[in-house]
Amino acid sequence: MTDALRRVDVMRVRAAARSRARDVAAVEEPLEIRLQGEPFAVIMRTPGDDVALAAGFLLAERVIAGAGDLTSIAPCRYATGADEGNVLQVTLAPARAAALPGLLASRRRIQMNASCGLCGRLTIASLRADVPPLAAGWTMSAGVVAALPARLRPAQAGFEATGGLHAAALFTPRGEMEAVAEDVGRHNAVDKVIGRRLLAAGLPLSSRALMVSGRASFEIVQKALLAGIPLVAAVSAPSSLAIELAEESGITLLGFVRGDAFNAYAHPERIAP
Repeated sequence: MTDALRRVDVMRVRAAARSRARDVAAVEEPLEIRLQGEPFAVIMRTPGDDVALAAGFLLAERVIAGAGDLTSIAPCRYATGADEGNVLQVTLAPARAAALPGLLASRRRIQMNASCGLCGRLTIASLRADVPPLAAGWTMSAGVVAALPARLRPAQAGFEATGGLHAAALFTPRGEMEAVAEDVGRHNAVDKVIGRRLLAAGLPLSSRALMVSGRASFEIVQKALLAGIPLVAAVSAPSSLAIELAEESGITLLGFVRGDAFNAYAHPERIAP
């Protein structure tokens, strides 16, 4: 049993029959991120890939722009009890640390739950990232797009065991899966896969596609934009704001990718016959 899963007692009710059994649940615990020694955010997440999650989250919050803005992300040595393993200390590179007060001027302390994206922003206007539209000189065939969920599903071990975890994965234009992460929060899963590449100085991800197992929200499209990902595909529906942002930012946005069908909501020109 991994840190992401936990055995629980249940009573199964099947019509008139009842029985006690053991089941598996997805773990959800708070992760506190301390920035330059001060509390910055509390994220409800599934333990695992916490450093990558923090890196991806700080990119999405525009606290950092790449690996060069970080000196270290490490577990807090002084966390005890319930906090042990659930607190990360983030130290910024000197130049980024000097700019931190200005970076945080439009933010407040953030407390996120698993279904929440960017809950700590002070204004609606601050949600839109002031970055140029993405351009990509590659296409993905319709057949490859349709096959993405089937290639993602075998990597969703946590979902298979619990039914309670979201997944996000990075794919090449040929449909080869390069990275995958699961979490109770779909935004967290995206932060984890992007954060891994950020820590390896692998941004921008201009030659990769992002596949998510749930719906495509505004926050997920914005995370893709900040990571330089020009194609986002989702098993479920996109929101209206996600579609608007994708159209404005040059991102190909695909929804209802199921079976041999999908809908293209923005920039369908990247989908080859």
